[in-house]
Parts: sequence; C-alpha cells; structure tokens
Amino acid sequence: MVAQLINASKTYDSQTGKLTVLDGCSMKLNEGELLLIIGPSGSGKTTLLSLLGCLIYPTEGTLEIDGKVINRLSANKMAAIRLNTIGFVFQQFNLLAALTAEDNIAFPLKMQNHSAVEIKKRTEEVLKKVNMREHRKKLPRQLSGGQQQRIAIARALVTNPKIILCDEPTASLDKESLYVVMDELKQLAQDGKAVAVVTHDPRLTEYADRCIEINNGIITNVKQ
Repeated sequence: MVAQLINASKTYDSQTGKLTVLDGCSMKLNEGELLLIIGPSGSGKTTLLSLLGCLIYPTEGTLEIDGKVINRLSANKMAAIRLNTIGFVFQQFNLLAALTAEDNIAFPLKMQNHSAVEIKKRTEEVLKKVNMREHRKKLPRQLSGGQQQRIAIARALVTNPKIILCDEPTASLDKESLYVVMDELKQLAQDGKAVAVVTHDPRLTEYADRCIEINNGIITNVKQ
C-alpha cells in the first residue's frame, strides 16, 4: 500500500454555506495495480484524485502517501512529494507548447537538478518505453492527441515515481489511441507502479485490477 485515505472529507466555503465535495471516504492504492475511479461528472472523483496527488489537504480525516501523514506536512514538503513520488497524466495533456517532446519530458528532471547526462539518459529511456523516440524533436502541435498523451505519460514516468495519477486520460482520444494509452498504463502497473485512473467511461474496467465508484462525494461500491 503506497497511499490511503481514512475517513477523508473535503469541504469548501460557498456563498450558500459549506459545500461538501467528499464525505468520509476511505480507500487504498497499492503498488503493482491499476485502480479505476469511476463516477459521473461532479461526483467528486477529481477531488479524490487531487487529494491522492497532494494538491489539496483533507478537511477531515487522514491522507497518507508513501508512509507519511500529509495532513501534518508544510506546503513545501507537499510540493516535494508531488515532484518526487507522484506523476500526473491529465486529460488535456498539459504539455508546454514552446518545448519539444523530449524537452517536455526532461522538465521535471531539471526541477530536480539532475545533471545533463542523467537527464538525457532518462529521457531516452522513457521515450523508448512509450515508443515515441522518432517524435522527440516535434512540438506538441505537431503530434496527434494519442501521441501527446504518450509524451505526457513519459513525462510522468521520467522521475520514476511510485504513483501515477491520471485524470480522464483517454477522454480526448480516438478509439485506437485509447487502447494504446491504456495498454501502456496497464504495463506500468505490472512493472510495479501504483496507477490510479479517474474516468466516467465504463469501457476502461477491463484494464483495471480494482474499481471503485464514487457518487455525490461518497464511495459507493468497490469491485475486485
């Protein structure tokens, strides 16, 4: 187990009072598995992913990542966990438009202050892993949606994080690209990563080791 929520809730202040987005959620994310988090729009699944990604603190309950209780950490220590322990894959790819594919991948390594030699080596390795070496010098606008998502996966993977978090990673892809991306995420889980995928698409359940459903901020079902 590399991450867990214990009776975690997230509440925001709104003009009409307190808005509870997550309510008493408990779950675990294990190394070597692909966990699917399913729910309709507005169900709270992205907030759940944001908690696991150390982007926000729980209002109540406990969040643990890699053995650390996140509730007690400073913002700087939270940022260090995001950089070193967690890789993010987003629906809209979030690649930097002015950088080539390989420079987008290398960006987190530069933030970690690795040497140029190490950056080149690790960038090469992940480009090969997602079968994108021939596209390394292209800008994001020169890549298809599926190719951009594979570069985004490589960027998430290059720091060798224990956790890969994906927010609707296939929503912008055609059917063929969807299968390619999910096969790669499944392989990452089989290689020992803890992979969590948020989606509203039940077709992705065939790739999952476990599924949880969330509705109105409550985890309502767990499927093994």
